[in-house]
Amino acid sequence: MPAKRLHLIRHGEVHNPGSVIYGRLPNFKLSERGHQMAAAAAAELMKQERQVGKIFASPLLRTQESAQHVEKAFGVDAKTDERLIEPWNRFEGRKLGATHIILRPHLFYHLRKPAQPSWGEPFEEIASRMLESMNHAWNEAIDTDVVLVSHQLPIEMVHRKISGKKLPHNPRQRRTALSSVTSFERSGDQWIEVGYQDPGAALKATDKGAV
Repeated sequence: MPAKRLHLIRHGEVHNPGSVIYGRLPNFKLSERGHQMAAAAAAELMKQERQVGKIFASPLLRTQESAQHVEKAFGVDAKTDERLIEPWNRFEGRKLGATHIILRPHLFYHLRKPAQPSWGEPFEEIASRMLESMNHAWNEAIDTDVVLVSHQLPIEMVHRKISGKKLPHNPRQRRTALSSVTSFERSGDQWIEVGYQDPGAALKATDKGAV
């Protein structure tokens, strides 16, 4: 028997005093509140009385640290899956805002095709690698749940792809909150979204720096 349910968990709040786009840059760890949020996500699965048998996480520090809270809750060691990583982005390390771009006109070139997007990894490629990771993880977990710890945009792409929504979108309208839990089951070859929880909402996190 394959897995019973698959959960995509976003990492918690990141220590990012410069409010830069951190992307795939190393050493961006969870803040103290981020650890509380990651613990809340793990507690949400325990409250639902889920049985987690496999955990996979993006290689970046903030997702590895978030996965540790799920490891502790269920006594399962997480494995690293490169396919769960944050998308690459040409604005890494920058404070991206209207003023920043106006003062640096050369950056406009990277905004020429927002539907692709021209500033980073194409939306279709993100969705494809995430679904590939999900399919692999589903068959790795035997008659238990499986958890994948990833990032906002990759999880948002999965949600939009499976829901039949267009992948190009306004980043301000993304649903995938910090430490949110998006859950799926399978019917034949089709993924079905069966739940979304935001257990860290009450902690009022600062969500800056995502791609």
